[in-house]
Amino acid sequence: MIEKLGATLPFSCEQVFDLAADIERYPEFLPWWVSAHVRKRDANICYVEQVMGLGPIRLRFESEAVMYRPLRIKITSADVQFRKFEFSWVITATSLAGCCIGIAAEIDLRSVVLQTILNRLLPASIDEIVRAFDTRAHTLYAAGRG
Repeated sequence: MIEKLGATLPFSCEQVFDLAADIERYPEFLPWWVSAHVRKRDANICYVEQVMGLGPIRLRFESEAVMYRPLRIKITSADVQFRKFEFSWVITATSLAGCCIGIAAEIDLRSVVLQTILNRLLPASIDEIVRAFDTRAHTLYAAGRG
């Protein structure tokens, strides 16, 4: 399990949640996401087809994103290529006007070769994802849009 807290953002939990919940836009700003398509929405659950890229390796799979507005989004997959796939956005209100975004990720692939590559890349990639999310939030919300 990797857990990473990002920087405190000067935006509301709702704004940051909306950014994290906009799954189909992930490929526009997050490393690793090649594509993400919401197949179906059912109350607070999105069923997503996505492709994640690890260098030349592509993982295509379906996932379920459960929205716990405005503090958490838990993404899981029961796809056969994973022993376990859990990726959560965690949004925490701060005492200042703003919030903190964090990631908790546990990804266990059935392929030993792919898991070895993932183990080497995941910690740095989580840092990149948090930085990209921070940049996206500032781009959208500091400009007065959102």
